[in-house]
Amino acid sequence: MRLVTYRSEVAAAGRLGAIVGDLVVDLGYLGDATGHMLPDNMLDFIDLGPAAVTSTARLLETYADDMPFGVALPLANVKLLAPIPRPRKNIFGIGLNYVEHVAESSRTLDTSKELPKQPVIFSKPPTTVVGPGDAIEHNKNITQQMDWEVELAVIMGTRAQRVAKEDALKYVFGYSVMIDVSARDCRRAGQWIYSKGQDTYAPFGPVIVTADELTDPHNLNLSLTLNGVTKQSSNTKHMLFNVNDLIADISAGITLEPGDIIATGTPEGVGAGRDPQEWMWPGDVVHAVVEGIGELRHPIVDVTPQN
Repeated sequence: MRLVTYRSEVAAAGRLGAIVGDLVVDLGYLGDATGHMLPDNMLDFIDLGPAAVTSTARLLETYADDMPFGVALPLANVKLLAPIPRPRKNIFGIGLNYVEHVAESSRTLDTSKELPKQPVIFSKPPTTVVGPGDAIEHNKNITQQMDWEVELAVIMGTRAQRVAKEDALKYVFGYSVMIDVSARDCRRAGQWIYSKGQDTYAPFGPVIVTADELTDPHNLNLSLTLNGVTKQSSNTKHMLFNVNDLIADISAGITLEPGDIIATGTPEGVGAGRDPQEWMWPGDVVHAVVEGIGELRHPIVDVTPQN
């Protein structure tokens, strides 16, 4: 399934939907109309566990040609939000997870040129998340080095504690796209959370593709353009630590819970690694794509306080 959080009107609350063709099927309303108990939000749906994915997919198939009245809306008529508009916990970010990105970072960001022996983990607060098309905020009083990073996002479906690598994908609910926005000049004594964790610094979406549909996260093309010019183009097969590795490593000491998000790192081509270096500025538009999932397009807007 391709699951979304959407709203049909500007003032409406976000609701859980599934994309079927050019329609968004509201799962809560579908459940009401067919005598099935289905939640109206993504986190509650994830909490139901893997069986809910299977049963809901069957329900959608059953009514695909005869949806009950009022259950489906044209996709073109709704606003997609971040699939999980407010994560319960910080996003787990992974740094330096592609070989060439390690090399470019060592040249310009004072990181080691040696490949990491273990995943490099940081976090982004829930307040970083914005949905498809929303503005990325640029405050020139805080940063003059706003950078881009396209990433595959992994959404956990089952509580994972001390998980073996070979079993790790069994704990995944699905996959999405994330742009890890970074203010390179806001790193503090080697700490990244202020650089990575400012408001709007985690565009996320447009959908979550459930793991039963996207069975191999390790061979997906991903790319990013800025103002139509390609800056990043790679494949998830080039990750140093794949999704199995990351889940096993994090869950060895930190319990992963349903709805937790792992942003799996970015390939080469970031602005900091270019000669001369390039940054995002108000008026720019950044566009990120992950194969089999979808795309995000976001304007950069000026929010610098006026004195």
